Amino acid sequence: LCKGLQKQNSLFSSAVVKLSQAEDYLLTRFVPFSPTDTTLSRCSLRDGYWCKLAYWEYRHRVGRLYPVHGDYVCVFSNLPNGSGLCLGQLSSQNRSPAVRRTQAKIGRGLLLSQEASGVWACNRSEHPLFVCSPTLGTGGSSAPPVHKILPGYSIKVFDYDRATHLAGRRPVTGEGPHDGHTIRISFGKGWGASYTRRFITSCPCWLEVLLNAPR
Repeated sequence: LCKGLQKQNSLFSSAVVKLSQAEDYLLTRFVPFSPTDTTLSRCSLRDGYWCKLAYWEYRHRVGRLYPVHGDYVCVFSNLPNGSGLCLGQLSSQNRSPAVRRTQAKIGRGLLLSQEASGVWACNRSEHPLFVCSPTLGTGGSSAPPVHKILPGYSIKVFDYDRATHLAGRRPVTGEGPHDGHTIRISFGKGWGASYTRRFITSCPCWLEVLLNAPR
């Protein structure tokens, strides 16, 4: 168990896991998707995917929405760091030096996994990730905080039971529209009250995870 993050995120200590021998852990914990697998999570697969990924550079969306059909997906900077969404293969006409520097640090990046109780994020890179999710908040009037995921750590970024509990609450006003089934993840740069960047649109490289909400 991750003692450092457990202290930092005491409210969610049960959702944080330290990956020892990360590759072996991933191979055993995240089983590759099989077309013959008939198990379904609480997130409906009627549309053929459990989430879509949107990649952003500052305020600009880059590439198309990336639907995820399998149990997990890897997001990384350049080949051959895995199979999944390769950010380096997405073309952008106005890619700034700051974006290029940040993208170069993503490396093996991020692994997202859908499980029965929710969605987990594993930091496979050598630099921190920053995540904001509706179910990582306290449920009060304030916006959900931004959590830091250190390299080699995994955190439950979305909890289906908690999402159901929070469904009837009015979202806190802030930057842009808010969706109770959307996770935002920034590579290497934090944002919010504890950082110099107030909004995630001030971060060079970030990801929106658009969950396929249950119907």
